Amino acid sequence: MSLAQVQSRALLGLHAPQVTVEVHLANGLPCFTLVGLADIEVKEARERVRSALVNAGLEFPGNKRITVNLAPADLPKDSGRFDLPIAIGILAASGQLDAARLAGWEFAGELSLSGELRPVRGALATSLALHQQREPVLQVLPPGSAEEAAWVPEARVFRARHLLDVVQAFMPRPEDLAEPANRAGWRRVESAPLPACDSRAEMADVKGQAQAKRALEIAAAGGHSLLLVGPPGAGKSMLAQRFADLLPPMSVDEALQAAALASLSGRFCAQRWAQRPTASPHHTASAVALVGGGCEFSK
Repeated sequence: MSLAQVQSRALLGLHAPQVTVEVHLANGLPCFTLVGLADIEVKEARERVRSALVNAGLEFPGNKRITVNLAPADLPKDSGRFDLPIAIGILAASGQLDAARLAGWEFAGELSLSGELRPVRGALATSLALHQQREPVLQVLPPGSAEEAAWVPEARVFRARHLLDVVQAFMPRPEDLAEPANRAGWRRVESAPLPACDSRAEMADVKGQAQAKRALEIAAAGGHSLLLVGPPGAGKSMLAQRFADLLPPMSVDEALQAAALASLSGRFCAQRWAQRPTASPHHTASAVALVGGGCEFSK
């Protein structure tokens, strides 16, 4: 019997609680059981992981009883972000990887049937949570997600394109994994210098509307809420989109939190860094919809 533990992260709003992926291989009737309050897309990882291991030329212990536990059991888990840690745990439990080298590393990524790694949402939010908790861990993420997580200062992020890239990095070898060999599919993503705020919508674009602009200035100075009422075409949306021009530039922490929120919904865009977001809900949206109701919000 063999047991392996791999670290990952779940998403709970802007929080990223740690999840321990425990993999146990035992003799008995061959089966693949996944427990730990996993959603449907997480349970489907069984088929993705099986196909990815086989198509990558790795050994899948199909003659064993495989039990995967996502701890803590009372924390909801969703999305395909646990595909990679589950696959790494199976390889470590079966002796194909050096389990001792996994300490201090965290993995997240969705696997294709061929073993390619696909991006996951919330990578920047996860990296920001680690930065705020002062946890010195090394993250392994797919392309796209790794570059997104590297926006957080002092982030220690490695990008892997394929499952085999991760396997080769954690094979028993004397080199320090903090500076792995330079391979096309595996490299460390350095944190780039954060760009300055680039406000695109300026209040000077608005011609006239003296009374409305005065109201915007008072609201911005005092930190008040504002309600714009008027017929279609009066300029309400135009004024609202330029309201950020009256506010002071975003600090680094504010910009990171705004980017983390965009990352959770998969809408992070580097070109809009440090720009205050403006939402345009439909006039028929309910109060519940405005605050983000629905199944996704409940998770």
